[in-house]
Amino acid sequence: MARRLKRRETEIFSISFLDCITCGLGSVVLLLILSNIRTPIEESREESQQRILKLQDELIEIKGEREILNRDLTSREEQLSDVKERIARLKGDLSSIRGKYAASHKDSEVANQIEGQLVAAQEKLTEEMKRLYAGAQFKRQKGDIVGGVPVDSEYVVFIIDTSGSMFNYAWPMMLDSMREILSIYPHLKGFEVTNDVGTHMFPGYAGKWIMDSPSQRTMVIERLRTWNAFSASNPSQGIVSAIRTYWAADKKISLYVFGDEFTGPSIDSVVKAVDFVNRTDATGERRVRIHAVGFPVTPQAPQYTSIRFAALMRIICQKNGGTFVGMHEAENHSPHFS
Repeated sequence: MARRLKRRETEIFSISFLDCITCGLGSVVLLLILSNIRTPIEESREESQQRILKLQDELIEIKGEREILNRDLTSREEQLSDVKERIARLKGDLSSIRGKYAASHKDSEVANQIEGQLVAAQEKLTEEMKRLYAGAQFKRQKGDIVGGVPVDSEYVVFIIDTSGSMFNYAWPMMLDSMREILSIYPHLKGFEVTNDVGTHMFPGYAGKWIMDSPSQRTMVIERLRTWNAFSASNPSQGIVSAIRTYWAADKKISLYVFGDEFTGPSIDSVVKAVDFVNRTDATGERRVRIHAVGFPVTPQAPQYTSIRFAALMRIICQKNGGTFVGMHEAENHSPHFS
């Protein structure tokens, strides 16, 4: 009996303990299951809300970028429209330039024909230079005319070709001519000296007049002996610059152009440029008188470029109330303006 009681007590204790353990484990498992079910749902809601907010922010940014891109697109379209208009204007300008080029090409052909005729008339022009020189033994006449040269001007600008050919062959003749011309203007109010490209012999007097006096004349002649500035052998720029700089309505001005060559592309273009700046007034008088003295390129005989200079300056002097004198012999150092 005692053994049976012991076995039963042991079995009862064992079963109760196992039941408690089992129930406890079941409770823990149930808690774990319940907690695992709730947590993902809550987390998924928060993540969804955050994702929605993020997407909304991205949508706002995308809309802003779209507005910026739309503005850029509008600006680009406007720029494209402006470029198209510029292209259209440039096409019109190109068409106009082509038309002018065609016209200038015709003018160039005419100028070439004229220059060909000048070459053919070289001997005749040379003889006329000799005749002009023979007739240049000037004598004082009545009024303000000396040897056919009007001397009514109060201001004189000398425009001198300072090229190597002038400096090496014609400089003594040029200095004598300068003295002779100054001698027929005993009482000038002012004078100036530039070269054929408008460079002033005295830069400090640029745009001003050198006051006339015997000492000033001597100073100019002495400085002129060694003055050898850059030259283009084209008096166009010097003439135009002198008229624009020194002309004034209350002044009587004469220009004296000294040169031996004209190497420019067109005689006609120079004549037109001078006509444009030396316009006529209401009485038909030009703003300034233009005289010229032509020198030979070499002591032997005039060259083609000197023929062109003579032809150019004869036209300009005739149109601008002046006189042209052609020098043809190196030993004759003066046109004798006396």
